[in-house]
Amino acid sequence: MRRMILVMAIQASCQMTGVSAIQYFSPQIFAQIGISTGLSLLLQSVNAIIAFAGTTVCILTIDSIGRRPLEIYGCLFLCATFVVNAAIIKVFPTTSHNTGAHWAFVVLTWMFNLVFFITSGPLSWSIPAELFGTAMRLKGVSVGAMTSFAFNTMIGQVTPIAITAIGWKYYVVFIVCNLTNAIFFWCYLPETKGLNLEDMNELFRDHPLFVPGSKWVPSSEVDESAKVIARQEGLAGVASKEKMAEFVEEA
Repeated sequence: MRRMILVMAIQASCQMTGVSAIQYFSPQIFAQIGISTGLSLLLQSVNAIIAFAGTTVCILTIDSIGRRPLEIYGCLFLCATFVVNAAIIKVFPTTSHNTGAHWAFVVLTWMFNLVFFITSGPLSWSIPAELFGTAMRLKGVSVGAMTSFAFNTMIGQVTPIAITAIGWKYYVVFIVCNLTNAIFFWCYLPETKGLNLEDMNELFRDHPLFVPGSKWVPSSEVDESAKVIARQEGLAGVASKEKMAEFVEEA
């Protein structure tokens, strides 16, 4: 149950970053600062390149940085971009002709997408796939996918209405969600970097529910470390015996 809740939360939090709203309704969003539909579609097409670059970075760094830092700091960065973009829309609306503000909005949107595809985007699928053992993985990942598409549908239905009705205030939803996502991951997402699938049952049996600062080590790693130490001590013992024999012969 704990793993299932985590998987559903990860998938829901991915959608509530606001990425679907930006990807599906970029013409309406860019129109809030006076950018035409044609230009907004051209600017949005850059996101395909950004998505490829961001996912590549995630692949290269996930096993060195870990899952927790990417999720936590990624959500905080996404929160910050929404704060600034909401302020830009409020201060420089459609009637404004401030080109610098418009380009700041566009660049921040690109940065949002880059960080999303380095962090929450790929991790929302990779983490659920590694939390379960072989027997439960299919059901667990399926429930996570169902959650993702449910929230994706909700965002798709709500966003055009919200943009028309409340404009920049709709961004407050994603500001709050990204901030609470970061807090949730900090509190409850255990680090799975370097663990085997065989360690997952032990992880969720022995690891505390509240996880900040915890340094959990699986028994398989403890056993392997013990073998390495024993091997080193054995080699050291053999070397000392050989040295003693040489000393006796010389004497």
